[in-house]
Amino acid sequence: MKILSIETGNFKLDGGAMFGVVPKSMWQTLNPADENNMCSWALRCLLIVEGDRKILIDTGMGNKQDAKFFSHYYLHGNDTLHASLAAHGFAPEDITDVLLTHLHFDHCGGAILRKEDRLVTAFPNATYWSNPLHWDWAVHPNEREKASFLKENILPIQDSGQLQFVEVPEPNMNPTERLAEVPFTKNISLRMVNGHTRAMMLPQINYRGKTLVYMADLLPSTHHIGLPYIMGYDLFPYTTLQEKKVFLREALDKNYWLFFEHDIQTICCNLQSTDKVISKNQQGTLSDWLQEGS
Repeated sequence: MKILSIETGNFKLDGGAMFGVVPKSMWQTLNPADENNMCSWALRCLLIVEGDRKILIDTGMGNKQDAKFFSHYYLHGNDTLHASLAAHGFAPEDITDVLLTHLHFDHCGGAILRKEDRLVTAFPNATYWSNPLHWDWAVHPNEREKASFLKENILPIQDSGQLQFVEVPEPNMNPTERLAEVPFTKNISLRMVNGHTRAMMLPQINYRGKTLVYMADLLPSTHHIGLPYIMGYDLFPYTTLQEKKVFLREALDKNYWLFFEHDIQTICCNLQSTDKVISKNQQGTLSDWLQEGS
């Protein structure tokens, strides 16, 4: 098995929205805002080579939107999805699976390309994976999430015939026990969470007896490990709080490493407990984690 970090660029979001009820006087030192209160965030994906399968987890936001769209999100940096894949020796045609944690535009926008007047899948030989609960939630969006679920990112996947669903349990909106886990491959399972959006999937990877969890938007960055740090974007913040409490305790007890999709500085870390508070411990690159204990 190979596990590769795939950088697709950076973007900006409002700091207050990203840190929720935490005051700016506290979060400003973590991720300083610009004059418009916007903070930079990563669009980081993961590629797993497992046997003959090349599984891409999330796709960043892509580049097919118009100038007005990007004027709100300030896509910046030199990295792109396809350039990062090419740097590791992979072409779009090589990808066999695209696993979408959820269908917000910054996680699935790169799944679809605009070719002249057509919208086509960016990975023509891949199976695209979602789950029926989240798919239904995304294609019939509520008013609060509607701006994050863009039809041009979602419906062409279904039209292509490449869409398949992972069967998942009904959402537990007040989790007090271990988060539901669904098998995906021999070494990958999916942890189910419902606070950020309905039925978001967190890939959990077993590698030589160690565990790496792709945090998607349960913990978009290391700065969100603290329990009060919950995004204003979350549909059910109290559910997020309960999910974080349950997951962080498990991750601490079992020494999971956490992979961060949006942290501009830190790719992955494990946890420590000090004064009854769970916080970031050792941090590093994905290569650091892969070599740890080898």
